Amino acid sequence: MRHGKTINHLGRTAAHRNSMLSNMASSLIMHKRVSTTVAKAKALRKFIEPLLTKAKSDTTHARRTVFSTLQNKESIKELFGEVAAKIATRPGGYTRIIKLSENRLGDNAELCIIELVDYNETLLEAKNAGEAKTTTRRSRGRKKSATAGEGESSAEVVAEPKAAATTAETAAPVVATTAPEDTPTTTVKEDETRDDAKAKDEEAAS
Repeated sequence: MRHGKTINHLGRTAAHRNSMLSNMASSLIMHKRVSTTVAKAKALRKFIEPLLTKAKSDTTHARRTVFSTLQNKESIKELFGEVAAKIATRPGGYTRIIKLSENRLGDNAELCIIELVDYNETLLEAKNAGEAKTTTRRSRGRKKSATAGEGESSAEVVAEPKAAATTAETAAPVVATTAPEDTPTTTVKEDETRDDAKAKDEEAAS
């Protein structure tokens, strides 16, 4: 059982463990990303995050305190310069542990990457893209109203020719067409001509 064991000694003496974590912290500050095992990364996170918080106040006392732990002038310059300006608005949680799928050959230890959160450009771009998408969802109502206005105008345009056609039909005069009258037929005998038959019909009518 591991009752009360809050510190992972990592199989090293206290001096060896502190020296190793100091070197890993300097490498993380300089390179912004370190590949290591999950156990060492968790120990490094507890080791370096108080140093990052202390670097926000750029005072002589803070520089001396951090230098007593790291013992590296280049990492102190980078920490109190670029890194402190980058994490100035972050209230904590400066590091991120990303586990890798493959274990280490030999002892089968779990591998991971520990990095500074504010220096992962890929995740920052994805986060900004997600925020941009959420802001564009508010403009859907405007698009619907715009499309509705376009539909009304198009309906009016279509209705105008129809109204003009109805007025043209009502204005056109109505011409009454009547069937031609029936003309009487005359019967012609064998010895008579058509004129003689017509003359007889006129005399009978008078």
